[in-house]
Amino acid sequence: MNETLKNLMSRSTEIGTTAFDPSAPRTPRARRIAAFFIALAATLAVLAMSAAAYYYSMRPVTLRISVGPPNSDDQKVVQALAQAFARERSKIRLRVIPVEGTTAAATSIANGTTDLAIVRGDLDLPKEALAVATLRKNVAVLWAPPRATTPRAKGAAKGKPIKKITDLAGKKIGVIGRTPANVNLLKVILDQYGIKPDKYEVVQFSTTGFAEAVKGQNLDAFMAVGPVNSRITADAINATTREGALPTFLAIDAADAIDQKYPAYESAEIPAGAYGNDKPDDAIKTIGFNHHIVARKALPETTVAAFTRQIFSMRQSVLAEYAHAAKLEAPDTDKDASLPAHPGAAAYVDGEEKTFLEKYSDYIWFGFMGLSVLGSAGAWFAGYMRKDERISNSSRRDRLLEMIAIVRKSNNTEEIDELQIEADDIMRDTLNCFEHGAIEEGTLTAFNIALEQFHNAVADRKLLLMSMPPSPARPSVQLRA
Repeated sequence: MNETLKNLMSRSTEIGTTAFDPSAPRTPRARRIAAFFIALAATLAVLAMSAAAYYYSMRPVTLRISVGPPNSDDQKVVQALAQAFARERSKIRLRVIPVEGTTAAATSIANGTTDLAIVRGDLDLPKEALAVATLRKNVAVLWAPPRATTPRAKGAAKGKPIKKITDLAGKKIGVIGRTPANVNLLKVILDQYGIKPDKYEVVQFSTTGFAEAVKGQNLDAFMAVGPVNSRITADAINATTREGALPTFLAIDAADAIDQKYPAYESAEIPAGAYGNDKPDDAIKTIGFNHHIVARKALPETTVAAFTRQIFSMRQSVLAEYAHAAKLEAPDTDKDASLPAHPGAAAYVDGEEKTFLEKYSDYIWFGFMGLSVLGSAGAWFAGYMRKDERISNSSRRDRLLEMIAIVRKSNNTEEIDELQIEADDIMRDTLNCFEHGAIEEGTLTAFNIALEQFHNAVADRKLLLMSMPPSPARPSVQLRA
């Protein structure tokens, strides 16, 4: 079969080299060269697309995070995280945006001006905010300074000693921190004991310069909010402790009831000696809440999962420098959590983070299916476009079979030569159809059989005609006038 095809191709080449026809189909070599460059271009295109996809997937993503107030411990912790991410060339980078406080940070999430924010858990958070991590846990510390015993005890309260929360009715209470959220927290605590806002007076202080600001105020009690190991709280307690006397820490025995009534709060405990020797002298009950790192709900799960992974992988280095300000913990991933966790953070915490194949397996499968369908459709369409060519070639093959019968009856060598020329044209057309893919190898084999029969018939007929004696010439007749 291969020898026959070579003979057909060589004969076609001999016929086609007599003249150059610009409209003639390209040669197989030209087609192979064209196919090579097309394949090369397709390969380069695929490589370029793969490189672009890899670059896009691996390029750093910068997230904007709002934190406040300026120069606070929270801002220092977030700045340390941002520097660690940049130093380690992590996938997620942070751009710190200072704001006035946690209320402004929550607003930035609601407005979509930032991607992340540090917020208090007891604020009214926007629905767009979902938990990524717990930055720190805060507790409320209530204490009454020691009674004044000498004129030098400035800032100390006079009168009946305060030993429990109910003794705060009619008193003047200093609240450290100018955020309204701290005053609201005091209101929640005193309201649980039946003490209405009109039954006490509140004076707010800044977290800086408290020792000087409290002098001469004659306050009856104080409240500070922060981590158990907060330096601000410890400094405020020391500033109100005079002449070796210890303050009286007020236990919030109704913490469990507040926990049940307000989902943002939880019952907590301040251990003995948390703020120095015998401050307090025994563990006291209180309420607490969390400072959260939150993300916009619309932020991609993969991005949040990567950010959460980076936070906890670098937690130790950050806590070593800011142990007093942060205690990074995983968010509550329960469905009934007061602040729902972002799906990306929950996937990382619960160990359900998907791999690349798990994320995109459906797309890959559908892609292969689509390519298969497109390939089948393309093959069908290509075959349909060559239908006329196949029909035409089939009719020419039938013509070749008819020519065999004509040759066997022909007595004219000129007629046989003309049929041979026509057979060469049919052969050329058939080979072109085979190269174009219009006919298959089986069809070419059938054509080859018919062509061999034709050439055998031509050879036999010519041999027969050559062996026959020439016809006698007729005498010429001359007409006389």
